[in-house]
Amino acid sequence: MNITTTTVSLTVDDVEASSGFFTTHLGFREALADEGFASLTRDDAAADVVLLRRGSEVLPENLRHQRPAGVIVAFTVTDIAAESDRLVREGANITMELRQEPWGEKLLQLTDPNGVVIQLVEWVAPAGT
Repeated sequence: MNITTTTVSLTVDDVEASSGFFTTHLGFREALADEGFASLTRDDAAADVVLLRRGSEVLPENLRHQRPAGVIVAFTVTDIAAESDRLVREGANITMELRQEPWGEKLLQLTDPNGVVIQLVEWVAPAGT
């Protein structure tokens, strides 16, 4: 098997709102879009994101009406402090401000208009190592 990319598929109520959030604040662009569907990509190594409108018939029947719950879409970035500053300036919905964990993780969380939680992470050496 040769995996060429990773794609996260999210079921949301308002595809356009989530697409706008990902393109405005996270640097994605729409590769494909139609009513109730958007495929988002970046020119770097990030995972692609597919947005499907909740209730879409392409989803398995038992999952069609579920919303993302308990899922955090995490992206590892460089210079997270600069990204945090940029997102604040842009007015992004930051739901966990930038912080550093003792095990060497700097992170912040955003939430898109459909409640999708996105976490930006930068790994640093833990204090004392």
